Amino acid sequence: MTQYTPGQYTSGAADPVPDEAELRRLAIKRLKDKRDFRAHLLAYVSVNLLLVVIWWMTGAAAFFWPVFPILGWGIGLLFHAMDVYSPPPGPAEIAAEMDRLRQQR
Repeated sequence: MTQYTPGQYTSGAADPVPDEAELRRLAIKRLKDKRDFRAHLLAYVSVNLLLVVIWWMTGAAAFFWPVFPILGWGIGLLFHAMDVYSPPPGPAEIAAEMDRLRQQR
């Protein structure tokens, strides 16, 4: 997920706006993250489909054992999707977190 870092915005603005270079860097990172997620999804589907085919070709036993990698890996895939497609923190969330950090000092 894209994270905001100190110095990312131009100074002096009430609602900070990233400069063009920073926007380009964020756009490239988000596009790479999405491409990486699609590769992860393709690997998940391919490998688990292969496991189901192996299960089926070996007699399709009453116990569907591919459920374990499907669910286990699926949880990791879900967290990856949440990381890539969740919106980044907004200015209000960033300001609230900065206030909490100031109070800890």
